[in-house]
Amino acid sequence: MSAFLDKLAAATARNHSLLCVGLDPDPTRVPAPLRDRADWVARFNAGIIEATADLVCAYKPNLAFYEALGAGGMAALRATLRAIPPEIPVLLDAKRGDIGSSAARYAAALFDELGADAATVCPYMGYDAVQPFLEYRERGVFVLVKTSNPGAADFQDLPVSVGGVTRPLFVQVAQTALGWNRHGNLGLVVGATQPGAFHVLRELAPDVPLLVPGVGAQRGELETAVREGRDRRGAGLLVAVSRAILYAANGAGWQAAARAAARTLRDTINTLREA
Repeated sequence: MSAFLDKLAAATARNHSLLCVGLDPDPTRVPAPLRDRADWVARFNAGIIEATADLVCAYKPNLAFYEALGAGGMAALRATLRAIPPEIPVLLDAKRGDIGSSAARYAAALFDELGADAATVCPYMGYDAVQPFLEYRERGVFVLVKTSNPGAADFQDLPVSVGGVTRPLFVQVAQTALGWNRHGNLGLVVGATQPGAFHVLRELAPDVPLLVPGVGAQRGELETAVREGRDRRGAGLLVAVSRAILYAANGAGWQAAARAAARTLRDTINTLREA
């Protein structure tokens, strides 16, 4: 296994958690006590981390929220990465997808420069868009397969015929990506809003980790995701939740509210996991 998978397994066991908290700081939803602070992003994220570090299996900063804030946002991202305890894996949600030297530079930026334990990538351009990431054998690489957004069906559900077998495009993408998993560091992204996909993907990939966005604000079907998405050891899921935890309250008690929301989700997932 890759170092990322070892680290993820250790955090999952230590915190008894499949909860992955997204660190997506939204300027329109800053808690009132932080609104007038120039360093609100770093302080907000540090507060969330402090409140939830014993309840999560990973943290998932989405790069868009930092890039949109310019140099200050990227400085805040680095401060956030320093604030995350070293024993908890960091998955940078970047959804990169380019080829050649561009793909190699994207991989270097996420893994060498920012030090991420894992990242999300888009496979639309094929193997050479993903291969530079997979060459970082100790890092996790999560390939977008069936996403949680309403427009996912525009392409992902289209029927494709390969070798006389017709199936949805997302299944073909997953099957092809699994063939790239020579170093054992590949994962798949499947949205909790896509309950019909979990059984199919677990049939193809019984032990590959699944990143599951769409729970909480997007109202994904958590029960199906946990029941059908867990691996043979009852784990193998990173249930990603951002807004429902980050913005559980916006007053003086925002940290306590975030902790309570994270604990409730962690415990709900475990109840479903053990049922």
